[in-house]
Amino acid sequence: MTSLDAADHLKFGIFLAPFHPVGQNPTLALERDLQLIEHLDELGFDEAWFGEHHSAGYEIIASPEVFIAAAAQRTRHIRLGTGVSSLPYHHPFMLADRLVLLDHLTRGRLMVGVGPGALPSDAFMMGIDPAKQRDMMEESLEAILLLFAGDEPVSYETDWFKLVKARLQMRPYQRPFPEVAVAAQISPAGPRAAGRFGCSLLSIGATSAGGFDILGAHWDVMEERAAEFGTTVDRSKWRLVGPVHIADTKEQAIEDVGFGLAEWVDYFQRVAALPLAPDTTNHESLVDALNASGFAVIGTVEDAITQVERLRKQSKGFGTFLLMGHEWADTAATRHSYELIARYVAPEFQGSSRTLTASRDWAADNRPEFIGAAGAAVMSAIEKHQEEKEQKAANV
Repeated sequence: MTSLDAADHLKFGIFLAPFHPVGQNPTLALERDLQLIEHLDELGFDEAWFGEHHSAGYEIIASPEVFIAAAAQRTRHIRLGTGVSSLPYHHPFMLADRLVLLDHLTRGRLMVGVGPGALPSDAFMMGIDPAKQRDMMEESLEAILLLFAGDEPVSYETDWFKLVKARLQMRPYQRPFPEVAVAAQISPAGPRAAGRFGCSLLSIGATSAGGFDILGAHWDVMEERAAEFGTTVDRSKWRLVGPVHIADTKEQAIEDVGFGLAEWVDYFQRVAALPLAPDTTNHESLVDALNASGFAVIGTVEDAITQVERLRKQSKGFGTFLLMGHEWADTAATRHSYELIARYVAPEFQGSSRTLTASRDWAADNRPEFIGAAGAAVMSAIEKHQEEKEQKAANV
């Protein structure tokens, strides 16, 4: 088991479902997503995770693996993850094989996020019983990890898939295999599976009321299960997700999110069946309710820093803060929000701003001494030059 202290380097990334209101061109929306990932790569963000959804009109990436393949060609450094691959929707052999291919195509930038599937409408269309999805996820995850390890042929049978002496023909690019993270919201199913298999944890609902309250308990479950099964879990690989939009002033941030916040909340209240705020048509009241609940940050750099500190205290330490992707604001304002995160928020949790400030203050505090010494050096050089000129003149 590992722990974090205040000196640890917190990473930042995005969790992109994505959310695109209906009625717009989906091709352009996907292109906008790819351009955003390029922007984040240039800003130095560490990670980007992409969802898998098949219905309800808003979350339009059907295959995170395909999207990652496209994003990898446009980026250089940012790591790319399935956020998440819904395991009950796939035969584990086929998914594992595709992921190994993707690991090679990205030269080891792949991360694998897994979950049971988020939208009940997806499961309904495939005839999957929602009550069985979490058990199906754990069965599939065990099979995938065995296939990734590749030590022996895998024979594995459940009531929904079968493996017969199965072996992947290619080994993963990363050794022993890409990092695997299990999604969690309120249920302990995610932490239980992650602890059992020694995987990372992806807390998608970390800032919701229930998700925030359960953070400590979820990590307790991770450690208990890891001890039971002889695995290890690492807080530095724990990701927490939350929505943020910031601007140069709070007033500007509130104005920015007038672009799409109401539609986003409506989607969660009516379609995704996850009420997030009071049912109100007043924009300012909606913003106030989301901010007051702690679920979202709509404000300034200082508000974002406060939110991350709040999560660090509640969780007792985690490794990466993932900004939930949304279209609350237009493209320009959204990009500016991420730039403010990279420029001012991330350095507060990575030590880089503190060392620069300390160096500036040290130079300022000792300026009289430094200026005096520099001035003396200049005068000495002038005097030496003058002496050389006089000596040359005397020798003529």
